[in-house]
Amino acid sequence: MAKSKDTAVNEQIIDIDVSQEMRNSFLEYSYSVIYARALPDARDGLKPVQRRILFQMDQMGLRPDKGHVKSSRVIGDVMGRLHPHGDAAIYDAMVRLAQDFTLRLPMVDGHGNFGSLDDGPAAPRYTEVRMAPPALAMTASLNEDVVDMVPNYDNTMLQPEVLPAAIPNLLVNGSAGIAVGMATNMAPHNLGEVISGARHLLAHPEATLEEIMRFIPGPDLPEGGKIVGLDGIKQAYETGRGVFKTRATARIENITARKKGIIFTELPYLTGPEKIIEKIKDGVQSKKLQGISGVQNLTDRHHGMRLVVEVKNAFHPEAVLAALYKHTPLEESFGINNVALVAGQPRTLGLLELLRVYLDHRLSVTKRRCEFRLHKALDRLHLVEGLLIAIADIDEIIQLIRTSEDATTACQRLMNVFNLSQLQAEYILELRLRRLTKFSQIELSAERDELRTKIAELEKILGSEDELKQVVSLEMQEIADEFGTPRRTILLETDGSSNQIAAEQDLQLKVSDDPCHVLFSASGLVARIVGSTPISFEGPRTKHDAIAGCIATSNLSTIGVLTANGEVHHLRVVDVPAIPGTEHAPSLSAGNSLHEILMLEKSEKIVNIIPLPASPDPVAHGDPATDSGTNILPPLTIATKQGKVKRVVPDYPNRAPFEVIKLAPGDEIVNATVADDDSQLVFITSDAQLLRFPATSVRPQGRSGQGIAGIRLNDGASVIAFGAVPSDDLAAQLVVTIASSADAIPGTQPGSAKVTPLDRFPAKGRATGGVRAQRFLRGEDELTIAWVGQAPARAISTSGAPVELPEVDERRDASGTRVTGMITGIG
Repeated sequence: MAKSKDTAVNEQIIDIDVSQEMRNSFLEYSYSVIYARALPDARDGLKPVQRRILFQMDQMGLRPDKGHVKSSRVIGDVMGRLHPHGDAAIYDAMVRLAQDFTLRLPMVDGHGNFGSLDDGPAAPRYTEVRMAPPALAMTASLNEDVVDMVPNYDNTMLQPEVLPAAIPNLLVNGSAGIAVGMATNMAPHNLGEVISGARHLLAHPEATLEEIMRFIPGPDLPEGGKIVGLDGIKQAYETGRGVFKTRATARIENITARKKGIIFTELPYLTGPEKIIEKIKDGVQSKKLQGISGVQNLTDRHHGMRLVVEVKNAFHPEAVLAALYKHTPLEESFGINNVALVAGQPRTLGLLELLRVYLDHRLSVTKRRCEFRLHKALDRLHLVEGLLIAIADIDEIIQLIRTSEDATTACQRLMNVFNLSQLQAEYILELRLRRLTKFSQIELSAERDELRTKIAELEKILGSEDELKQVVSLEMQEIADEFGTPRRTILLETDGSSNQIAAEQDLQLKVSDDPCHVLFSASGLVARIVGSTPISFEGPRTKHDAIAGCIATSNLSTIGVLTANGEVHHLRVVDVPAIPGTEHAPSLSAGNSLHEILMLEKSEKIVNIIPLPASPDPVAHGDPATDSGTNILPPLTIATKQGKVKRVVPDYPNRAPFEVIKLAPGDEIVNATVADDDSQLVFITSDAQLLRFPATSVRPQGRSGQGIAGIRLNDGASVIAFGAVPSDDLAAQLVVTIASSADAIPGTQPGSAKVTPLDRFPAKGRATGGVRAQRFLRGEDELTIAWVGQAPARAISTSGAPVELPEVDERRDASGTRVTGMITGIG
């Protein structure tokens, strides 16, 4: 059938350049992927779909104090209102926001199966969600014009261009995404450390990267583990790109009477146990791994991660562990690529740039919030002042309104007679009669005064850049106090492989044998400060600064770690995390748990760190020529719970661990320290008795000895503290005792504290009962904590936060002073 002439006339054929069309189409697609899907905004650290999920949940009122709702409902609202893409993509993003093994600080509180490291989540019809508490901080003040609002995809509603983000989410939770021609991969960090670094940069805008890294030493992964080698981290913080290794946390223990096993309790970031088991089986079949008789995944909700690798009897577990790290994902590389959107442009950012972008955002949010509240307060003050005028002249106002023909006339007459604005006049016309009472006038006067005070505060903040920064800094500290958690990932400069001489020699080339100090906190953290300058413990209080032990040594030396059961473990100093030295008391917040470094059981109590004689092995302990005199050590003095004392001749074997005392059944070591003949030994018991006597009263013994009687104990009493102090400086030594009730639940009753100079307590003979150190108040019947040592004394809580002690009391047997904080350690 022939076409009509009209149809032929309307047809048009356009010639186009195919290469140009492909180029334009590809650029449009690339732009959409980069800006609308794959890359996070550097201000709130969220991709568009994540931001829309949190915003929509906030709009739906799914707060932490409300009940969970079906995930499908949230997905439907997000897809229909804000995000016109597939429901699977929205659910995947929501699941990631709820996974505590993916994010350091989850934003969604999920109920149901949200997956694991090896398995995916259940379908959205089976799971439920609501906002997690940190999500409220991300969306706080959205209704106060703190960020720009932009239209959604069909221009029917507004959505935030960026969230206010009171949490530095990009650094805390990291991000991962693949765009077109670029990708991002950012590691999670510790919230408290990031906020400490941000606050320091806010107060010192010219701070260097080295200064900020004192607060943010490295990533802090959700599942813990270890980061081996810090060069890649520093490179990433400088340039935005770098690589570091993550390693599983392992310990070697007896799994049966005759067989040893390697127990993995923390795995590398986003690595599941099933994947590791598969790789181990492949390695055994291909002969890359030898000495493995079996592998079991005993992980459960009650005991956490527990992956057990059984080692054949003829093989060394340390060698098997090294092979596992080499050939399986138990050691993985993480490539940092800090690409994020800044002012709509993708940029690669270093640590300082990331912090500056976030701080600029928080300054803008806080300034806009203050401006909004100021305008709102001024408007309300305007109305309140009009109401006060109306109540003061209420009879005239009622007469004026009654004699007016209509509301418009009444409004105009009110404005003219009482000098009111139109807004005030209209508000008075709408006033309810019950507001005309005397009590209402009092309320309005109080509200006026409160509004004027609030307006003055807001104007002060808006009028001073320093005041604005102070508000931002304090708000960040509140976020850190509310949501901060201790560091989970251990940072190691080296891999700590002590069974490979080549690795040791390579280490010697990388790390010089400089002098340093190793510090051990009463909270169980250990850190290393490079430098031979004596450590000063004066200055402002910081977390974990109650120092239980301090050893002057060198980077390539080895020290001992004494446990309560009398065993000494070897600890290479270079494996201890290094923290920057300061003019005042060093902060151990950046230190690591000594249990984790030595892979000890959590039930095994660490008493103290002790010096060891220098080894003739130059690789393990440095050149003996540089350690002249370190082989001659004073005896190690030990006190036990049952009142025994022992001075151990420092003739220690090369093997580790080794015993330094034979303990009686039920006995354990309370404390140990190096003490020469000029020292005084001090015992403190649970029934508040203190005994001091010269160290010469105790003859040094070999390691196999059981010790001798140190203090005579009353029935039911035990030794709770022990120390050795110089005899010629007793006036500078303090005794701190904390009294409480034996019937109180641990951690619930702060009790009373007493701080007394040691020279107020007379010396007695060894094996006597001593003198009373503190008089108990009503309800107290024992000492729970005690300490003796060089002033100043520092007390800490369970979290490591400093707790103030009372002033020094010169009286020997006086009662203590009630303390407000719960004290768990003194140093």
